[in-house]
Amino acid sequence: MAGSRLPRQLFLQGVAAVFLFAFASLYTQIPGLYGTEGILPARRTLRPQGKGPWQQLWETPTLLWEAPRLGLDTAQGLELLTLLGTLLALGALLLRQLRHLLVYLLLWAAYLSACQVGQVFLYFQWDSLLLETGFLAVLVAPLRQPSHHKQPPQGGMAGASPHEVLPFWLVRWLLFRLMFASGVVKLTSRCPTWWGLTALTYHYETQCLPTPAAWFAHHLPVWLHRLSVVATFLIEIAVPPLFFAPARRLRLAAFYSQVLLQVLIIITGNYNFFNLLTLVLTTSLLDDRHLAAEAGNNRRKKTPASWPKALLALPALLLELAVCGLLAFGTVHYFGLEVDWEQRTIHSRTTFTFHQFSQWLKMVTLPTMWLGGASLAWELLAALWRWTQVQGSLRKLWTAVQLSIFGTATVAMFLVSLVPYSYMEPSTHGRLWTGAHRLFGAVEHLQLANSYGLFRRMTGLGGRPEVVLEGSYDKQHWTDKSPRRARSSSNALAQALQWVRKQLSPLEAPTLLWGLILAVGAIRVLQALLGPRSSRASPPPGEEKHRPAPKKDPGAATDQAAPAPNSSNSGSQTARRKK
Repeated sequence: MAGSRLPRQLFLQGVAAVFLFAFASLYTQIPGLYGTEGILPARRTLRPQGKGPWQQLWETPTLLWEAPRLGLDTAQGLELLTLLGTLLALGALLLRQLRHLLVYLLLWAAYLSACQVGQVFLYFQWDSLLLETGFLAVLVAPLRQPSHHKQPPQGGMAGASPHEVLPFWLVRWLLFRLMFASGVVKLTSRCPTWWGLTALTYHYETQCLPTPAAWFAHHLPVWLHRLSVVATFLIEIAVPPLFFAPARRLRLAAFYSQVLLQVLIIITGNYNFFNLLTLVLTTSLLDDRHLAAEAGNNRRKKTPASWPKALLALPALLLELAVCGLLAFGTVHYFGLEVDWEQRTIHSRTTFTFHQFSQWLKMVTLPTMWLGGASLAWELLAALWRWTQVQGSLRKLWTAVQLSIFGTATVAMFLVSLVPYSYMEPSTHGRLWTGAHRLFGAVEHLQLANSYGLFRRMTGLGGRPEVVLEGSYDKQHWTDKSPRRARSSSNALAQALQWVRKQLSPLEAPTLLWGLILAVGAIRVLQALLGPRSSRASPPPGEEKHRPAPKKDPGAATDQAAPAPNSSNSGSQTARRKK
């Protein structure tokens, strides 16, 4: 089985990056949105109702209840929360040691706290998706980071804890729910532009925040717009079940199709961190073998495969060909694709009705849940098998405790997620196990699982009127700004927050965010450049001492001398050649 250590690290870095920009972006908007003179002042949201502190915290889970104890109002507490969240996310992004369970728990709690007072400005689907993904990161993040020279090999699961893959499977399940539901709701909404395959002829022009590239996309041929809608349905409805395919190449093909869709959306429109976060979720479709770049890979590829692998290669190839053929046939049949060689265009149209689609959805919704359940059962059995390979009674006992806790949490999260997933098909939602409904109702306010549906209806078809508010304080100039009210406070923390705001106020919000992006990029480049040097200069202690002699078993020596992907790889090979 291919390992998932590298994808998990990539996922944790991606979640930290999204949290970083979410907190930083929110910080720049707090005065205008939630300040004392903001659109929706935050002070109106948290009012004690005579309940106990724990009951109050459970019903409205936000750390901002403690702001008055620090001498801060709600808006100032929100500023402090977003600043601390930005710094913590930056640390988790840049420092591997900070990608810890407790760090991601704090990030999730901080953003959940902000959403409790964010009102309509934090009710978007990307906020719900970040909360759910952030909680999954809590389960995926390790309690203790292994030492650098003790990393397990990239080609398998050796050295990994049996439970590590289970929470990461939930990320794949979340990606499936997000994409499949987003494709389905476009058709269940009965939006005429989605059914008529004309949605993209309006989308690029009428979306809220188009990019410069949207102008060029808008002027593409109409037949290409229609074909792009067909491709969207293919990627969002037909491809997601392949996330659980037993054939590895099918999962990788599904990965690249999702990446293509998200990158094209990012190029042509600004939807906050939504598409970036979706790209982070796609890391669950990868494995160490695909991401690895170790020097020993080429040598291992030349060795003949074992007879079980050779025996399974042909059925896997036949399955891949059958799936590709079925997807191609279904696309041509259900969307009436015809090539017009004279005009060099491709004609497309929907050949099914709303009733037919509704019947199909009713037929497949429950089986997709069983598909997820079967995939989870396989992961649980694989984890149990890995547990049986653990050596040492104490270590086996500890891994059994971990496996029990994380296995139970994974199953519980899966059951909770079935309720919002079933919203897209009412009859299936009504037949769902009542225990899942009760479990979901108990934790619904924590937003651990949510329903999704991107671009349910194409808006702005008749234009997008914008409301512009203007006013005047001196009755002469319309955009005259009111004099800022001086807010004096003897609280040291409040004064510190005011000082930070004063230092950052000369910078426009886009300048601040782009500067943060460039700074993070520069630091990562320096880490990449300086990391290999430091590793070559000081290889792990005892590496040369404990390397097996090549004369006894050349094959084994070669395998053991190919370490986990670190910068000492080239140095180790040089040492072998000298011997």
